[in-house]
Amino acid sequence: MGIGYIKGRVMDISKKKKKELDFLIDSGATYTLLPQEVWKFLGLKPKREVEIVLADGRKIRRKVSECFIELPQGDGFSPVILGEKDDESVLGVVTLEIMGFVFNPLKRTLEPMKMLLI
Repeated sequence: MGIGYIKGRVMDISKKKKKELDFLIDSGATYTLLPQEVWKFLGLKPKREVEIVLADGRKIRRKVSECFIELPQGDGFSPVILGEKDDESVLGVVTLEIMGFVFNPLKRTLEPMKMLLI
């Protein structure tokens, strides 16, 4: 469920190409999604394809790549969905977990995740 927005920057693997984005933080989205014009600018290439279930129950297939993502709270490499025309930027939970954050929907903030080693 998308509740807030956060400014961030995405980069290609070499960190030579950069683009700033306003991400919708979506605690219901597994992967981060980059709009088509952004991932094409970065020169990202598909690595695999996944099936995604939309909120209305429809299933679609999208290609996945990876890039470097910077947020005010931290940064790291993350898998990303390669969006199609008119798709919006979405920050998914896999990216947040990779960076060690959880979205607090009451405060609309990113907070450090309680790390477990079991």
